[in-house]
Amino acid sequence: MAWSPDKTEVKSWNEWDTLRHVIVGRADDCHIPPEEPALDAKVPEDSDMRGQWGRRPQETIDRANELLDNFADQLRKRGVRVDRPVSIDHSQPVTTPDFHTDSQFGCMPPRDVLLTVGHEMLEATMSYRCRWFEYLNYRPLLKQYWEEDPRFRHEAAPKPRLTDADYHPDYLSEKIGDAQRLEWAAEKFFVTTEEEPLFDAADVLRFGKDLVVQHGFTTNLKGIEWLRRHFPDHRVHTVNFPGDPYPIHIDATFTPLRPGLIVNNPQRRLPEEQRGMFEKNGWEIVDAAQPAHNTPPPLCYSSTWLSMNVLVLDPKTVCVEKSEVYQAEQMDKLGMEVVEVELRDAYAFGGGLHCCTADVYRDGDCEDYFPKQ
Repeated sequence: MAWSPDKTEVKSWNEWDTLRHVIVGRADDCHIPPEEPALDAKVPEDSDMRGQWGRRPQETIDRANELLDNFADQLRKRGVRVDRPVSIDHSQPVTTPDFHTDSQFGCMPPRDVLLTVGHEMLEATMSYRCRWFEYLNYRPLLKQYWEEDPRFRHEAAPKPRLTDADYHPDYLSEKIGDAQRLEWAAEKFFVTTEEEPLFDAADVLRFGKDLVVQHGFTTNLKGIEWLRRHFPDHRVHTVNFPGDPYPIHIDATFTPLRPGLIVNNPQRRLPEEQRGMFEKNGWEIVDAAQPAHNTPPPLCYSSTWLSMNVLVLDPKTVCVEKSEVYQAEQMDKLGMEVVEVELRDAYAFGGGLHCCTADVYRDGDCEDYFPKQ
C-alpha cells in the first residue's frame, strides 16, 4: 500500500529509501549542560565551551530556530510530512537516587534519542546525565503515532543508573591530549565502562536486515548486545573508528548514500578487518570531501566533519549544508542531486542535517543488502 500524507504510518528500514515523514528538532530552551563525566570526556580540551553552562543566548536560539523552521519548510515543499517536538523546560535539574545535574540539554537532535527500525521507534538509553529526560520532548508525537498507527511499536530501552561506575575516571583529567586519546581509541578504551547497557540512537545505522553500531564514548558493548537481543531478526555489527579522539555518534563518520555506496571520514576510516562485510557484497567506501571550515561554530560540541552529516531524501537526492561546498561538489560527482540547506548557525544546538531529524516513514521494505556474510 502506497504512503499517504493523510494516514500516519511508522516504517523505516534504512538510511536512503524515499523519505516521506520526518521529525525535525527545535532549538527551544537549549542549554549548555553543567560538567559531568560523559560531557567532560567529549568536550575538546581547547573548546570555548569548557567551564561554561546555562541557557544559550536567546538571539542564538532564535537564529537556530529560524534555520530549522526553514529546513522544515524546504522538506514540506518537497512533499515530506514534517513533525516537530514539544520542548520541555530544559532548565530543570535532573535528580535520581544516583546522581544530580543542574540542567538538561535540548531537543534539536531527535536522531540522538529515537531509533526507527521498521514499524518501531525505540528510545535510546542515552549516556549523559543531562539527557536522561530528553525523550519527553518527543512523547507527544510518539503518543500520536501510537494512537493513529495500529502497527506502531513504541519501545524504550532500560534507563541506566549512570552512577560514577559507568565512567572511566582516567577520562576526567582536564589535560589528556589527543595523542593519548587516539591511543585509547585504538585500544577501544572509552569513557563509558561496561557497568550497564548504554547507547545513543545516533550510533546506529540501518541497512535493512543489518544494523551497524559504533562502539565509542556514547555506546558500549553491553548496549550493542542489548540491541542484538532486542532485534533478534537483524544482524547487529560492531564497528569503531580509531582515528577519532572523541568517538561520538556515527553520522559524521560513516554515511551510506544508497545501496552499494558509503562515504567515510578520511580521518576515521573503518578498519580493514571490519570492511569485509561491505567488500564481499560489492559496497564501495569512498573518502568524504574535506570540510569547508577549519573550526566549528562558537560554543559547538561537534567537529568540522558535520560537513558529511547529510540527510538522504532518496537514493538520488541528498540535503547538504549550504556552506559545505566541497561536500556538495562530491555528492554531485557521485550522481546525487544536492539540496542546499543553511544550517551552520544551528550546529551548536546538537549537530547537522542528519542529527536534527528522525525518520518516521521511508518507502521500501526490509531487504538483505549483505547476503554474503
